[in-house]
Amino acid sequence: MVSPEPRKRRGPIASRLLALDAWIDSSLYEIGFKARQFWEAATIFSRRFRLKGWRRGIIEVLSEGFTLGAGGMVVMLALAIPAFQDTAGDWRAQGDFAVTFLDRYGNEIGQRGIIQRDSVPVDEMPDHVIKAVLATEDRRFFDHYGIDVLGLSRAIFENVRANSVVQGGSSITQQLAKNLFLTNERTFERKIKEAFLSLWLEANLSKKEILQLYLDRAYMGGGTFGIEAAADFYFGKSVKDLNLAEAAMLAGLFKAPTKYAPHINLPAARARANVVLSNLVDSGFMTEGQVLQARLHPADVVDRGEQKSPDYFLDWAFDEVKKIAKPGQHSLVAHTTFDANIQKAAEESVEFHLRQFGKEYNVTEGAVVVIETNGAVRAIVGGRDYGASQFNRATKALRQTGSSFKPYVYATAMEHGFTPNSIISGGPISWGNWSPHNYGGESAGNITLLMAMAKSINTVPVRLAKDYLGIDPIKATAVAFGVESPLEAHKTMVLGTSGMTVMDQATGYSVFAQNGFVGSRHGITQLVTRTGDVVYDWNKDATPPHRVLSEQALKSMNTMLTAVPVMGTARRAQIPNIVVAGKTGTTQSYRDAWFVGFTGNYTAAVWLGNDDFTPTKNMTGGSLPAMVWQRLMVYAHQNIDLKPIPGIDKPFVDDQIAAKAAEAQKKSDEQAAADAAAQRPPVLSSRTTQTLRDMTQAFQAAPKLNTPAAPETLSAL
Repeated sequence: MVSPEPRKRRGPIASRLLALDAWIDSSLYEIGFKARQFWEAATIFSRRFRLKGWRRGIIEVLSEGFTLGAGGMVVMLALAIPAFQDTAGDWRAQGDFAVTFLDRYGNEIGQRGIIQRDSVPVDEMPDHVIKAVLATEDRRFFDHYGIDVLGLSRAIFENVRANSVVQGGSSITQQLAKNLFLTNERTFERKIKEAFLSLWLEANLSKKEILQLYLDRAYMGGGTFGIEAAADFYFGKSVKDLNLAEAAMLAGLFKAPTKYAPHINLPAARARANVVLSNLVDSGFMTEGQVLQARLHPADVVDRGEQKSPDYFLDWAFDEVKKIAKPGQHSLVAHTTFDANIQKAAEESVEFHLRQFGKEYNVTEGAVVVIETNGAVRAIVGGRDYGASQFNRATKALRQTGSSFKPYVYATAMEHGFTPNSIISGGPISWGNWSPHNYGGESAGNITLLMAMAKSINTVPVRLAKDYLGIDPIKATAVAFGVESPLEAHKTMVLGTSGMTVMDQATGYSVFAQNGFVGSRHGITQLVTRTGDVVYDWNKDATPPHRVLSEQALKSMNTMLTAVPVMGTARRAQIPNIVVAGKTGTTQSYRDAWFVGFTGNYTAAVWLGNDDFTPTKNMTGGSLPAMVWQRLMVYAHQNIDLKPIPGIDKPFVDDQIAAKAAEAQKKSDEQAAADAAAQRPPVLSSRTTQTLRDMTQAFQAAPKLNTPAAPETLSAL
């Protein structure tokens, strides 16, 4: 019997490893055991707070509310972060420019800049001035922290009770945040940014500083910014010398400075001042006896005439001055291209049509830019009421252009060898997963480019871009024409899905009126120092215009564009005895409607829509925008020498052009009839014929009716 081999003794390292392993196992076991004990104890403890019945329902609702609230705060903070980026710069400074603007005839039209009026400290303003502002704009200004919840609740209650907007809920801090950092667009995102920025202002500024900035920056009508400038403009005195009646009139301007501007509508301004006096009494700042004298003797204003300040033009021109002024040149006089008569005609045309047809089409806003053929910007309408909204819809708003973008596509095609008589299929087309349709869903068949432009056929420019041109050359054409808005190089761009400004549209179309040249658009002709030294002259210092469209392509484009008002979608844009050219545009869901057109003398772009992007009621570019354009242009062409559109021989309606248009229309109708006939079967199909035969045999085999029913039976039936 063999004895077993004796075991080898473990060394010290192995023993230590075994001990470590045992320690780890025991530790993990202890941790797990303690964790289970803790969880069991916590569970037993939490059962003491377990609710049942209606109490549990309340807790569940509150719990979900806190969860949703936390998520909402995260979303709102994410939306507000971009707004805080503006606070990183020198947001206190308005820029150290002081510019006085003159129109094309040398008349002063307004001023812009920080040195226009010296700011008066709040401590030096009369007590009744401050009280009048606070009583009307923010009674609890010194009691809230940027957002007046009580005031907002009161405003909502009063507005609901009156079934209209009779009180505003924004605090002075919120209004200042909007004036400093935001625009007047009516969106939920803007209100969130406004709320966060209000809290930021309250955290970084004292109440006195906030009030000072508000009084210095607010628009007060008449082209004035700040209460000191307004006091000088309306009453010819400093804000330190205002009496109570005058202070009440100025305090009433913060809500609607254009509507209540006393140099335009003194009765309305006095009625508004009386409301301010009532607010002083209601808020407890003054007694009825203290305001009685101001009620009995309302304020009188300095006679400034009824000439409205072209504020939208001035804002744009001020930006232009900042671009061209040299370092160290800040106090300047700017000679501009502004024409008060054309501006008045543009404003009147927009307001007239929106008053007449605004409710019918559900449209509330409009914008216009007028450029003379020499490149001079003569008028800018950035909205209906500058006092209600200083946001310039003509130079800042990016709106989809719809079919008014098509001329850039066709101009590219003309440069690639196409002509107005080139025939392209207007039938259905698919580009990847995109299948655009023509207006009304009809197929156009084979069609000339001239008729495709006139009838605004969608599938033709899409086919040109897809099969012949590509997207990049079309975008390059638009940029070369002076379009500064960011264009998305996407296939849908050819139908105007990229946003563009009204100024860009007028600039781009002016190339067709200026013989294919770009680079002449300007609003400043001269900049002169206060001592009379000329520091900028457009004729000498501006970059010379350059050609971006060949003569042949220009002639082809103007031939097509002049056909649109004659036999296309813009018949309402026709001007008696004058050849006009242009293109309509209508975007998805009828949100935006355009007409951009030109003569040999002027180019004008018209946009109509709503600030909140709500759809209109089937408004197309050939309806209200074309009517606005036509009324404006009829006035602009009175008593002037008519110039020819390049490529069109005469500025008057040419019988030969009309005959060609009629002939083209006739051919188009004949072609459409031929296409329809080609699609219609010449005879009945064999299946249809057999069905009719079967029906005939069934009728012949049917039993004949017996004697007529008795009269009583008929009466029963």
